[in-house]
Amino acid sequence: MQTEDVRRSIEDLSGLTVRQLQDNSAAREVFDGFLVLLNNGTVRAAEKKDERWEANPWVKQGILLGMKLGRLEEHTIPFPDGNDWTFVDKDTYPVKRFQKEDSVRIVPGGSSVRDGAYLAPSVVMMPPAYVNVGAYVDAGSMIDSHALVGSCAQIGRNVHLSAATQIGGVLEPVGAVPVVIEDDVMVGGNCGVYEGTVVSRRAVLGTGVILNGSTPVYDLVHERIIRKSEGTPLTIPEGAVVVAGARKIQGDFAEKNGLSVYTPMIIKYRDEKTDSATALESALR
Repeated sequence: MQTEDVRRSIEDLSGLTVRQLQDNSAAREVFDGFLVLLNNGTVRAAEKKDERWEANPWVKQGILLGMKLGRLEEHTIPFPDGNDWTFVDKDTYPVKRFQKEDSVRIVPGGSSVRDGAYLAPSVVMMPPAYVNVGAYVDAGSMIDSHALVGSCAQIGRNVHLSAATQIGGVLEPVGAVPVVIEDDVMVGGNCGVYEGTVVSRRAVLGTGVILNGSTPVYDLVHERIIRKSEGTPLTIPEGAVVVAGARKIQGDFAEKNGLSVYTPMIIKYRDEKTDSATALESALR
């Protein structure tokens, strides 16, 4: 089936209940065709159009269709020592398997990628790490130890997700833009990016930075406050260097007790010194 045919079929099926879909062989055929497109990166949960990221609702509907169609099934992955790995999940989303020809490095030690995620050639995963369905990880990016790439998250080229980074996913509502990390972004260890936040190209997130739609970002360079607005996600500007900071809480009680609240701050924009400190080693890829 052509992509447009798959799209129309998914939109037609999206209103059916789980019971209506369970024994629908035609629906399963549509989903299987959709999964091929998702796995090879032909379709994505979000795309940049006219310099603005927009969700592809029908792709999210297709992922949810797989959830409805799926039945719990026991899966076993054999290991040479005989200690097979057994888990239970929907039969529509098994663990994704890679071949040498995919040119993706999955270093052994507990990492897994769910079927329906796309990892481009030269992506590296260090153990243990996890990539969920609908995620898109572009060429040259590294997913470091204990990192999570959530469902439908969009990761650009040459991105480094450092150890213990959490990239949230946004599967529902279907019209919401998922988390986006654009090309050449460096994400420091123990960072968390949630609620459809967009981190623009070449930005740097320092260790421990947390970004979400309810947290304002203070730009010390341009003396402005960056916030999420209706219909527009929180967007970190291109080349911004963001660190974890704090600001005072107003009120007598807060002042009396010296209270402050966490806030991310832009302290500079990328320069030669930043580029040198964040340079990626091509030999690792």
